[in-house]
Amino acid sequence: MFRSQSLLQDAYSTVLPEHPIVISPTLAATIGLEETVMLQVISELIRHRGQIKPGADLRWLEVEPAELAEQFPFWRPADIDRVRSSLQSLGILQFKTAHDGKQYLAIDQTRHRARPGSSNNSPAPGRRQTQSNAGQIPPDWKPDDNWIRLCKQHAIPDDFIHSLVPEFVSYWRDRGQARFSWGNAFYKHVLKEWRQEQTRQGAFELASTMSPDWRPSQDALDILEKADINRDFIEDAVPEFVLYWRERGVVHGAWNTKFIEHIRRQWAKFKASFGHDDTPRPIAADWQPSMDCYEILQLAEIDENYARSKIPEFVMYWRDSQQAKASWNTVFLQFIKQDWARRLKSLETGRSINAEDQAAGGTSQQRIKERFQRIADRSWAE
Repeated sequence: MFRSQSLLQDAYSTVLPEHPIVISPTLAATIGLEETVMLQVISELIRHRGQIKPGADLRWLEVEPAELAEQFPFWRPADIDRVRSSLQSLGILQFKTAHDGKQYLAIDQTRHRARPGSSNNSPAPGRRQTQSNAGQIPPDWKPDDNWIRLCKQHAIPDDFIHSLVPEFVSYWRDRGQARFSWGNAFYKHVLKEWRQEQTRQGAFELASTMSPDWRPSQDALDILEKADINRDFIEDAVPEFVLYWRERGVVHGAWNTKFIEHIRRQWAKFKASFGHDDTPRPIAADWQPSMDCYEILQLAEIDENYARSKIPEFVMYWRDSQQAKASWNTVFLQFIKQDWARRLKSLETGRSINAEDQAAGGTSQQRIKERFQRIADRSWAE
């Protein structure tokens, strides 16, 4: 039994290595979750370290900005300042900076005003209250000038702010919830709606119909080339892509993204239907070996310029023969490797063709026959 309790305590300390933050659900519903978290932590600190100053009726806690950052590691410094300012605007948290630069915090439990001078944010007489000064939103509720001014600090237009009031009042009256500060709830609602509106406006401004001279951006081309998609294939697809979307008159805000998706699909179909097709075909008049051929020849230490010089001869031979092959790249590799081997052998011996003829010996007819066989060697074509 004791061992089980010990194991349970060890597991608890592993999952919760620090003292947990306990918050009130009702308070979180009225002033906000973030505000409740900060208020609970500061309350604990004041209970252990707070002091009542001479002539004051509140327990003040001396803190430093670094200490607040340690107490709230899950928030950025800007978030800490924002939540603290929200508590101050509610009249719950008092914040002072002394002449020596020291900062002091105190929780004002004697008054729960929503905001200094904001009478229309207080609960209406006769309304149901969940706590001392928490009440339902009145049917004629409107944000006071202080909350309007706070919203305008975020460059939010006045018309936009006031247009949200009827919907906000109707929503919260239907829910029947009570809050300490409806002005604070409205402020957060306005910020959220304004961010969404800016996102919608940004997407609308970027959206446009397809232009006749549209071209994919360099970033889009780089992405496709890094995916090993042939540049000529990409360029050939641009006119068709433009024509298709111009005829439909569709408004879109991300043509480059759409083009990338289109090319990837088309390239996959191309590779599946043609790139790996083993159907024999005659060689084209303008046939050129693929870059893979040159990479393979480079690994075999065969000069690329030498291989390129042999292309006209290779194409002419197979055009005249009118034969069909499944892979002209493979045939070309065999031809170049065999021809390069003969060339190296000739250089290594250091003998000219005439010297080879003399070394072959025999009659002049034999020498003529051997020379003819060497020139007419087409084993690479078999």
